[in-house]
Amino acid sequence: MKVHSWGRLGDVDHQMIPLSDRHRIAPQLRCEAAGLAFGMGRSYGDVCLNPGGVLWNTTTLDRFIRFDETTGQLQCEAGLLLRDVQRLIIPRGWMLPVVPGTQLATVGGAVANDVHGKNHHVAGSFGDHVIEIVLMRTDGGRSVLHPGHARFAATIGGLGLTGVMTELTLQLKRIQGPWLHVETQAYQNLATFFDLADAAEADWEHTVSWIDCVAGSGRGIFMRANHADVQKTAPKPSRQWRMSFVPPVSLVNTLTLKPVNQLYYQLKKKQSTALQYYEDFFHPLDHLLEWNRMYGPRGFFQYQCVLPRAQGREGVQAMLTHISRAGEGSFLAVLKTFGERPSVGMLSFAQPGVTLALDFINQGERTRKLLASLDDIVRDARGRLYPAKDARMPRELFEAGYPRLQEFLSHRDPGISSAMSRRLMGS
Repeated sequence: MKVHSWGRLGDVDHQMIPLSDRHRIAPQLRCEAAGLAFGMGRSYGDVCLNPGGVLWNTTTLDRFIRFDETTGQLQCEAGLLLRDVQRLIIPRGWMLPVVPGTQLATVGGAVANDVHGKNHHVAGSFGDHVIEIVLMRTDGGRSVLHPGHARFAATIGGLGLTGVMTELTLQLKRIQGPWLHVETQAYQNLATFFDLADAAEADWEHTVSWIDCVAGSGRGIFMRANHADVQKTAPKPSRQWRMSFVPPVSLVNTLTLKPVNQLYYQLKKKQSTALQYYEDFFHPLDHLLEWNRMYGPRGFFQYQCVLPRAQGREGVQAMLTHISRAGEGSFLAVLKTFGERPSVGMLSFAQPGVTLALDFINQGERTRKLLASLDDIVRDARGRLYPAKDARMPRELFEAGYPRLQEFLSHRDPGISSAMSRRLMGS
């Protein structure tokens, strides 16, 4: 069958093999060609693809195994959706400590990409809260991994290359309820953004900013939130809309970006305080299913980097300038800071500094040229790109950004390969 990643940069033929019984998957992993675990395909680039090869579909490994409501430890299969975890545990006073922008991803995918949220300065990334991994290797070996084990560190953020995760045990976070106090504030430049972010980290768990990269000035909307101790009935499930077709041209383009960004800024620029339900705050795009189709038949590139704090302000401003001069832009532009907490995984993306995430419609060589110019800024700042979002970073930039790569390679499963691993690691 043909499979694409979330960026929809092209459909590629794969053999899809569903895994449904975690106790009996060893024979399914013994393939003549290298395979790769595949969940919901929410990675933007080629980390979840294995062109011409095998994908082991883990979404049928979606069972809860054990939940201790006293300690907040949850054991589950790797194909379980983050959404389904949250809907079980939140009414019981617990929550995943770290969540990405979508809850329509699997727990295994969250570990393989060591996803981060809006609270890195408090909670680190997803891998910080994993306390056990059951890993199957393609040679039939089964390992139970814990923090401190070298293969555990290789598997956290390991892009699915160390084996197939079947079971995971997570430490959850106690919460007062599903609501958050949210404050928003407009800012006009990057200096103000950093002032707001630094001031908020002491008292606010979640901080994030939308930035208007079309304007080029560095203006944006800063948001900060804490969990609220309020007794309020959960709202009825929000109506979900679906982008039911792929338009012949991208709906996100140079004609629409400027007015849309201007309208969004004007609507949000007035400082406000609100009470928001967790799904509305953490996962607003999940209300529009298949939203990636709006970028048209050629798809789009997602570009996310992290720059060390010392080079962050200058580097982000240089990126905004390049994007503006190129006549390009992004609506889904997110700017936030990472805390000083070191990552667990050998190939984890998050590091102390500032991270900028952008999306660009695929205009072929023109887009690749722009992204290459952003690469130069990242390289000079000694930053790195996020593999979960990437479809085209140069191998030398990957090697420079991930200094533990050689250590990681010794833990790879030789029966597992992906389009990304062949592009960036040679096999």
